[in-house]
Amino acid sequence: MRTQAPVEFFPALTALKIVRHAFIQRIPGLDVSAEKAEVLKRLDRVHRDLRGEMGMGDWPLLTAQQVHGNKIAVIDRAIDRDTEFPGCDGLITTQRKIALGIHVADCCAVYIVDPKTPAIGLVHSGKKGTELAVAGRAIQEMREHFGSNPADLIVQLSPCIRPPHYEIDFAAKIVEQLRATGVKQIHDSGVCTACDIERYYSYRVEKGKTGRMLALLGLI
Repeated sequence: MRTQAPVEFFPALTALKIVRHAFIQRIPGLDVSAEKAEVLKRLDRVHRDLRGEMGMGDWPLLTAQQVHGNKIAVIDRAIDRDTEFPGCDGLITTQRKIALGIHVADCCAVYIVDPKTPAIGLVHSGKKGTELAVAGRAIQEMREHFGSNPADLIVQLSPCIRPPHYEIDFAAKIVEQLRATGVKQIHDSGVCTACDIERYYSYRVEKGKTGRMLALLGLI
């Protein structure tokens, strides 16, 4: 029986005192066999409570529509309400006290922190997004809009599906793409979502009838 809270933190990001972050895992006992829109509503009620416990409850939640592309939303102004940005798969910002959010269920959430500017990014990168180098695109946008230096960035990869449960090791490809942009500090959880469906949702294992983990990142 699982007893620990369904929230995961990454040491490389916890060490950075300028951000709050989390990776909300499978919610024990929550029925996720409904259609996606209904499942996300059920999850949102629980996720809101957990965000409150993490000190992010009064921060607006900004999410990407996630269309498996490589468009990045640039948030360069204050936003005071929860907002979904259409047609994009990543978000970058220098704004404080807003929570960037990405939903995943086998795809990878890529956390990007520039501690010097400071600036942050959060990206949804699965098979198609990785083919389009969406994480690299986010870093390019951070350079252009915020002056971020890739050598200063700290990047964290979330749990995601990996071989042999999936035919492509897109986590490894994401790392290659990040290195090609000049990122030096890359941390990968190394965890496969399909290997542990008690802890994680897996779109592949559960044949599409499943929930979504929520990656969160915000500047304090």
